[in-house]
Amino acid sequence: MKFSTLASISLTGLTAVLAAPSGTQGNKGAVFALTNAVNNEVIAFSRNDDGTLVKTGTYPTGGHGQGVDFDTQGGLQLSADNRFLYAVNPANDQVTVFEVDGSNLKMIQSIYAGDQPLAISLSSNGYAYVLDGSVASTGIFGFRVNNATGLLSPITNSTIATSNPIGVPGTVAFSPDGHSLIVTNKVGSTIDIFTVGSTGHASPAPFTSIASSGLRPFGAVFGKSNLLYVVESGLPALGNAGLSTYQLHGGPAPVLEPITKSEKNQQTDGCWVVVTPDEKYAYTASFVTSAISSYSVAKNGTATLIKGDAALPGDGSEPVDLALSSDGTYLYNLLRGSGAIAAWKIQADGSLQSIGGSFGKGQGIPVADGASGLAAY
Repeated sequence: MKFSTLASISLTGLTAVLAAPSGTQGNKGAVFALTNAVNNEVIAFSRNDDGTLVKTGTYPTGGHGQGVDFDTQGGLQLSADNRFLYAVNPANDQVTVFEVDGSNLKMIQSIYAGDQPLAISLSSNGYAYVLDGSVASTGIFGFRVNNATGLLSPITNSTIATSNPIGVPGTVAFSPDGHSLIVTNKVGSTIDIFTVGSTGHASPAPFTSIASSGLRPFGAVFGKSNLLYVVESGLPALGNAGLSTYQLHGGPAPVLEPITKSEKNQQTDGCWVVVTPDEKYAYTASFVTSAISSYSVAKNGTATLIKGDAALPGDGSEPVDLALSSDGTYLYNLLRGSGAIAAWKIQADGSLQSIGGSFGKGQGIPVADGASGLAAY
């Protein structure tokens, strides 16, 4: 709520503000979780200034989830200005677009996005690509994005194949300048690199594909410095999850140069990764061992493990997607097994301080039934 002058605050409103518990005054952002249920929904939470969450609404996507894990990172994404939210609906091949007002959502579009869309990435120059993960059509599907309205329009209405039709891709991610796009392939342990032209068209095969530094690359995100952070599941070996970093050298033939080669964290089945805005710290979530691992990142892009079990959401919690507040102060984790969201405050040394245990339990996030997709600002 905005007020132009103090005089415009009603006595009722002023009383409510004064009565609010210390440290919880004011909505400072929002967190959104995707149920991935048959009737797919987004569960919305407002974020208080102490990082705690309060559920504010449930918003149907108008589409269908698949009821089992996406097995990808990026099924729910906010635009860079946090004005629009994009949600995948894998069971009916659509992406839903919401307009964002605080933690309130308004559905403005539902559009065909290829066969079984499982993740989406938005570029800085007005494009979006969806990762399609069906056995019949594994690849990427492109859109132009109207930055004023958030609406999507297909570039070609067709899917561009990845290097491995049975690669079981983990995510799709745009480089900071929007001219390159990567896809991780868990089967075969490779990373595909696409060039994206001035009209938004991604290069079809043949394109560059490199060997991953670790086994089964899964989630991946770019930092502002053109550094790519990739978490590796490490399966089938136990305790083999790790984080690799790569420097992207763009151009007509983009190249990924390995910087950190699979810095292990002694956890099993690492799948999701986030990086703080200042790129000082990175965090990964491991599904099997229910652990969050912390890393420090040097200026040259080298990632070093701080602690393999920096946070433990609990046995059976099955941590999946990670998301950060816009300022990088708070870390959130969707707990598939618990049907809740865990929260931590990131300390100056990169350690994690738990905030209130978890939020949203019993409020619409499915328990052990495939919840996938988390976004925050």
